Amino acid sequence: MDAGAASWLPLSAGERSVAIEVLVRGPLSRSEIARRLNLSAGSLTRLTKPLLESGLLVEVPDGTLPAEARQGRPSQPLDVVAESRSFLGFKITGDMVYGVVTTLRSEIAARHDRPLSTHEPAEVADLIAEMTVELARDHPGVAGIGIGVGGLVQDRSTVRDGPFLSWRDVPLGSMVEERTGLPVVVENDVEALVEAESWFGSGRGLDRFVILTIGAGIGYGLVLGGKRVPFVGFGPGWVIDRYGPLTPDGVRGSAWSFLTIPGIRYQVQAALGRECSYEEILTMAAAGEPVAARVVAESAWALGTLVAQISNFAQPQKILLAGEGVGLMDVARKTVDEALQVQRHPLAPPVDLEARVSDFHDWARGAAVLAIQVLVLGGVDG
Repeated sequence: MDAGAASWLPLSAGERSVAIEVLVRGPLSRSEIARRLNLSAGSLTRLTKPLLESGLLVEVPDGTLPAEARQGRPSQPLDVVAESRSFLGFKITGDMVYGVVTTLRSEIAARHDRPLSTHEPAEVADLIAEMTVELARDHPGVAGIGIGVGGLVQDRSTVRDGPFLSWRDVPLGSMVEERTGLPVVVENDVEALVEAESWFGSGRGLDRFVILTIGAGIGYGLVLGGKRVPFVGFGPGWVIDRYGPLTPDGVRGSAWSFLTIPGIRYQVQAALGRECSYEEILTMAAAGEPVAARVVAESAWALGTLVAQISNFAQPQKILLAGEGVGLMDVARKTVDEALQVQRHPLAPPVDLEARVSDFHDWARGAAVLAIQVLVLGGVDG
């Protein structure tokens, strides 16, 4: 690990709170930090001193603050130097590894992708190590690596169940650490995306926030009280309509069969008797082809139902719909909205639903944010 990054650790709970506030919302005046964290001036001085001495925080000119924040006596706001450290984030899919370099504030500085020719864990770790060398060549000062995978991850290191890679109990974190000499954090890819969006994206500043992802699978992430709630996934048992379509495994009416790309393709291909890409299915549905139009309409209604259920129970301020399957919204947003309206109380506030097709580099960025949280700040809640 970079010596400068190592000098930032460990942080006390109070120091960590100050560092996060500045990292996510800075630059901030000392009075604003104290107000946000309910600290006295003396307590804030005590907490910021080691952060300034280590170089994690720096004093910046008062003019860096927005005009509305510059009130009273001139002061020296606190900020981080975003470019002082680099972090690598990787997202592993069934056939690719997507890599990014980010700053301390998670801005993507570079991208690098490589095809995945095997799912053998040692060879995947070798590939990530090779990509690390290539990415770090032009971005010195790399402080750590984050890796996002679909499935269940234990202790931010071991992939207990990785269905897209057919992995069970793979110690990916230690394998990549041995090859790179850098500290590594491994996490479920949706959990990583939730952290990134909560700190630097659509969920920034929200107490109650949800991410729902549709694509090769289904993902769900929940933030309550500003903290991520640990979640292990939907599983095949999340049934939307018990009379709905079957999955290849014989589960009827599940979220997987209605909303995933493989589930939608399975239904259309079974009816038409030929191979169809997801994009082709959406195009056919928009043009009124009967089979595709029916399947897409049912999927859209199921999506609206799922969003309504989440809204009714979690009461989020916002739901971000992400993933490579979000093109469904372009074709059938009206049906999604109708299903939402039917299954919400007539006086309930509208659901703030943002739909965004996520590039896999966004997921890799999420993994880098996990690395920032764990390796620089000493962990994340949840």
